[in-house]
Amino acid sequence: MKEKAFFCCLYIEAGYPIRYHSDPKTGGDCFVPSGLATTLNRTVMKMNNGTMAPNPGQIYAILKQYWGYTSFLDLQEETISSILEGRDSLTMLPTGGGKSLCFQLPALIKEGMAVVISPLISLMKDQVAGLEDMGIAACCLNSSMPAAAWRSVVERIRRAGLKLLYISPERLQNESTIDLLRSVPLSFFVIDEAHCISHWGHDFRGDYRNLRIIKETFKSVSVHAFTATATRVVQRDILDQLKLDDPRTRIGRVDRPNLIYRVMPRRQILKQITDVLEKHKDEPGIIYCLRRRDVDSVSASLNELGFKNAPYHAGLSDETRHANQDAFLREEVDIIVATVAFGMGIDRSNIRFVIHAAMPKSLEHYQQETGRAGRDGLPASCYMFYGGGDYRIWSFFAEQSSERAVMMDKLRTVYNFCAQPQCRHKMLVDYFGQEYEKRTCDACDYCLNELDMIEEPLIVAQKILSCVVKVKQERYGFGAAYVVDVLKGKMTDKIESMRHQHLSVFGIMSGESTVFIRYMIEQLVGQGFLRREGEFSTLAVTDPGREVLSGEAVPALARPLVAAKKKAVSRRRDERREMEWAGVDQELFRRLRAKRAELARQKGVPAYIIFSDNSLKDMAAKEPVTAEAFAAIYGVGESKLGSYAGIFIEVIKQYHEYVREYFKNVPGGHDIHVRQAGEA
Repeated sequence: MKEKAFFCCLYIEAGYPIRYHSDPKTGGDCFVPSGLATTLNRTVMKMNNGTMAPNPGQIYAILKQYWGYTSFLDLQEETISSILEGRDSLTMLPTGGGKSLCFQLPALIKEGMAVVISPLISLMKDQVAGLEDMGIAACCLNSSMPAAAWRSVVERIRRAGLKLLYISPERLQNESTIDLLRSVPLSFFVIDEAHCISHWGHDFRGDYRNLRIIKETFKSVSVHAFTATATRVVQRDILDQLKLDDPRTRIGRVDRPNLIYRVMPRRQILKQITDVLEKHKDEPGIIYCLRRRDVDSVSASLNELGFKNAPYHAGLSDETRHANQDAFLREEVDIIVATVAFGMGIDRSNIRFVIHAAMPKSLEHYQQETGRAGRDGLPASCYMFYGGGDYRIWSFFAEQSSERAVMMDKLRTVYNFCAQPQCRHKMLVDYFGQEYEKRTCDACDYCLNELDMIEEPLIVAQKILSCVVKVKQERYGFGAAYVVDVLKGKMTDKIESMRHQHLSVFGIMSGESTVFIRYMIEQLVGQGFLRREGEFSTLAVTDPGREVLSGEAVPALARPLVAAKKKAVSRRRDERREMEWAGVDQELFRRLRAKRAELARQKGVPAYIIFSDNSLKDMAAKEPVTAEAFAAIYGVGESKLGSYAGIFIEVIKQYHEYVREYFKNVPGGHDIHVRQAGEA
């Protein structure tokens, strides 16, 4: 049985490496002798107002040994320091910002076991699998475990044989769990996805409200809350609900500059989706649909068209959902079609696109769902296709909720995001209470000049708003379809019965397409110049809309993307992709990825746990054929070096042999190959 090292190799004054190990026979601790442990503590730790914290050298040594990294992402090092100081904290890092490392690394340094409260079993399992693959002693306790496995974990906890324990918030309502945790030394508590505690958050869970018991029960143990999506209101609520003691708050930048946002009106949704998939051939992605039946329909249609995918929603059996999710994580299938039930805890880092086939109900949801793309830091695309029907569906759900006012406010905000032609990155950053300092993001449809802005938006808006005013009756109004018919000058039975063919606005936009006028109406609604009212979503002009009618305000309106623009967009996308793959042998990358998928299936773990795409690309660029060279690859720590170096080096050597054989059979190929080898 393979040893699981608890701590990094740390160099003390004498120059000798010391490491804590788990006993390979019992799984318990095998500590260094007391004299050496004292020396180690003096070296690794330094006094800081009665608390203990490691010096940076040890932190970086651990980072390299276990994670294979040589530097931290933004705020990671500062967050780790807060935890090591034993001071309560709230940390918000964007999806892909590496928040898990922020509490996993200090758990290796501090004495005792860290307890991580996580909302999903799948998230717990994946994180534990990743830690075990790095040689770190971790387990989870959840309701899906058989009794024997449960007893085994409890026994390891009692023997102080773990550094990290993952549990659900429900477990802390169980007195036996509290007693178990009281019986062993604890280093700290982590509350992951902490926004779930807030009524103001986008994913409220009642079980999280009860987590205040931690500070009441474990008064001397620090608590650290983490989230990726929380407005300032939610941040304050998290602190209040958890009763954190003089917490240190670290709020990272919410912006994800590697994500490219594109928002378009929904027309022929299946064609719009397949157009995106054609641009992302052989790349992994998620397609979000609003309803279960939409998931089933889109998934079936795409499979018929040759786009292999798996569906995911709450209406499927547990077995089917888990099988489809595992297939996606192990790279057996690259496309998942899902409702928003899919995604929390999905840590596949190489997702290259996210498609929203309908508008989500809040910008928090949008930020979290799109945030599942590009977690490896490489460029990824986010597409949203929206329509007025989405707004009506979410409004219906809001009406049934006790939080109606909050939900409607969030809904109007996300609808404005869709309809307002502005920098998408700036709008998201502004929403989360931060300042966007760039003049242009160069990563959204607006800043990439992909939108066809209307030269005289005031005239177009005034025509539409005037029509809404003129057709509106004393007790009722009309919906968008009727307004479009009047503007286009269609002589329908309804228009004739209302005698609206005699209005000055009748036929005033006869030269424009129905699609164009509907798109303009959606933008005017989204920007707050029109509103939908009542059960039938009739249109009414708002106070800001009346300012447009008087010429005091001017909306920003964009036409639907035309073919010429689409070609330019596609060309820029190809150029960006070429830059991303510069210096990387794509055929070798494909072979390395296939080997990773094979190993993931054999081990029953998500593929990213073996290696990230960034690591594979580094291998495909540097082509290491020795263990020493392999150790320098991004993301290769000591455990992964021992577990995988030989396997992936063999793939690289076989590829080199394949290339040599290929050039032998090509006229002049030997000279070309020799010349290329010399250049390399």
